[in-house]
Amino acid sequence: MNTYLAINILIIIIPFALSFEKNISFYKKWSHLLNSILIVSSSFIIWDVIATKRGDWGFSPNHLTGIYFLELPIEEILFFITVPYACIFIFETVNLYLKNHQLRINKFLIWLTSILFFIVAVSNYNKNYTFTVMIFSAVSIILLFFLDRQLMYSSNFWISIIISYLPFLIVNYFLTSIPIVTYNDFAFSAIRITTIPLEDFFYSFSMISMWILFYNVSKKRNE
Repeated sequence: MNTYLAINILIIIIPFALSFEKNISFYKKWSHLLNSILIVSSSFIIWDVIATKRGDWGFSPNHLTGIYFLELPIEEILFFITVPYACIFIFETVNLYLKNHQLRINKFLIWLTSILFFIVAVSNYNKNYTFTVMIFSAVSIILLFFLDRQLMYSSNFWISIIISYLPFLIVNYFLTSIPIVTYNDFAFSAIRITTIPLEDFFYSFSMISMWILFYNVSKKRNE
């Protein structure tokens, strides 16, 4: 079994097994999960295809099956299915076991953060990864504000993101240290936390927040 496929299996195996536990019954919410994956993962896959073609990052063939789809390793496509599954499962578990609180978040702070992301993006227009990930991060905050402000102010939403960062650090460390995923130093800031590019933390925030957002929006439409 190749390394990247094994990582994908490890990401999803426990959340999938627990999806049928009677209290959480996550399997009953798969339609909303699918909606989120179709909207969010598709957008990130398009970015992935473009970034791979222009050389922002690449994949070590020694750790792949050799099967490609849209010129991406099939394992990379699976990553955009297994990771949202795990992250949204965490969100549902947090909602089940923790009491939610509505946080007081100053609107000025929200807009300031978005503007700062845009400024960083423009300042790094010549670094493809930095530029794109900062745009995506800014847009994710704006979408949260307009599509589901209640979620944005939810304590469980932020707790879920924080918890999701633990497996993110573990998985991303292996992906970048083996390495399975390699980065072009000219495409990002070249700042790394251990072996993980700094930009990956913003990449993960934008993905996780968007997966949860569109999952939650889908659920609300069916209530």
